Amino acid sequence: MRQVFALSPALLLCALLALMPFSDANAATSAWATSDGGRMRLIVLPPSPDGTRQAGLQIEPNDGWFTYWREPGDSGIPPQLTASPDARLAPSPLSFPVPKRMDIGSVRDVGYDHAVVFPFTLKSLQDDWKSPLTLTAFIGMCRNICIPFQAELSVDLSGEETTDVNEAKLIDKAKSKLPATAAEDFHVTDFDMADDLSSLDVSLVLPEGSKDEPRILVTGPDGYLFTEYKTLSNKGENRTLRIALPKLPRNYSISGKTWHILVAAGNKRTMEAPLAFATTRPIVQP
Repeated sequence: MRQVFALSPALLLCALLALMPFSDANAATSAWATSDGGRMRLIVLPPSPDGTRQAGLQIEPNDGWFTYWREPGDSGIPPQLTASPDARLAPSPLSFPVPKRMDIGSVRDVGYDHAVVFPFTLKSLQDDWKSPLTLTAFIGMCRNICIPFQAELSVDLSGEETTDVNEAKLIDKAKSKLPATAAEDFHVTDFDMADDLSSLDVSLVLPEGSKDEPRILVTGPDGYLFTEYKTLSNKGENRTLRIALPKLPRNYSISGKTWHILVAAGNKRTMEAPLAFATTRPIVQP
């Protein structure tokens, strides 16, 4: 006689679930694009109440490799993320967590030798989030030499989505590492450019207890980064620094330009502020 085995309701449910296809109802991500120096991908969270999407370009350098900050230093490739001209969405500029300075011989680089996420915001131009999303990422991955790394990163937005906790945490953590804006106890009080554009004096209020010399990154014209300075005045939390400007574009005028300074204090606080130069008589470098 043939025996008939009955499954318990719990086992029957498990068996049915095993046969069902799983839907990908998570935050949308692209496939990883890989190179000799590492890999990168897009993370896109579900729409916010205002209709925008929080997103991030996630980069994971291999051991011994690094990628660059928005101003790379003496050489390198600043990260770029672009949409095609006919795209129905607009990505905001990338935001950059505080980088580290890396001196390799006589070459000075500024970037990240660890996994990093550059947050940005996506805004739909036609209220249509169901169309495919493709963005082109272009970065440099560097070790002894810098290798350009470009990839088209595509995300399928046609499925049902829920917020993936791990991916949301990646973007939230990246945002927490962005430099803060000026505060009452941490800000620029004054700045002055030398007539011959050879140096820039910046006066700062640093957070209480900042005993060590601050670390600074000053960005001027595109492609120019300045980090070296000497201290002119040190009175408690008030410092005045003279930043060396060894090279600027020939015939450069500072009139009406806006530079930026990023300051890292000894207590691990960071602050970024614009340095907006008045529109006055042009100062021309000889």
